[in-house]
Amino acid sequence: MRGLRLKFMLFVYNWSTQVYSELFKGHVKAWGISKEEFLTYPEGSIGAALGAFYQEKGFDVMPKLENHDVFHILTETGTAIHDEIAMQYLLFGNGKISLYLLGMLLIGTLLFPEHGRYYLNSFRKGKRMQRFYDIAFKDYLLESRQAFQLSLYNKTIHTTYNTI
Repeated sequence: MRGLRLKFMLFVYNWSTQVYSELFKGHVKAWGISKEEFLTYPEGSIGAALGAFYQEKGFDVMPKLENHDVFHILTETGTAIHDEIAMQYLLFGNGKISLYLLGMLLIGTLLFPEHGRYYLNSFRKGKRMQRFYDIAFKDYLLESRQAFQLSLYNKTIHTTYNTI
């Protein structure tokens, strides 16, 4: 039964990210940076961490959804399907609200209730962090990943960061 739930959720997730990108990210410009180019960023930077993330996971860059991958790096949230649901909980705790997010929370919680504690902890983690879901991270690829991450947890990011 778990395998069927997992296959269904993977299908929904893969399908919905394409639809989400086309319907709700029309105003967002793709970064136009390949995973190989990310690997050329200075060691320790957000850009280099993103390149390593793509390389380690075997992922390709999903145009217009690059910010989401930065979220994984900065929050240290995995990429398994229950981690993707936890990411939505974290973003909800961080203040983000969208139809897509609410749908993922509902479907994910119904299909994987055994991860309820993880989801609740992710929500709380998002609440403890400085608001970040609307930062345009393309402008900060040269920033230190570790310093930026620390700033999120300490809520010391200056409001000069560009937002989407």
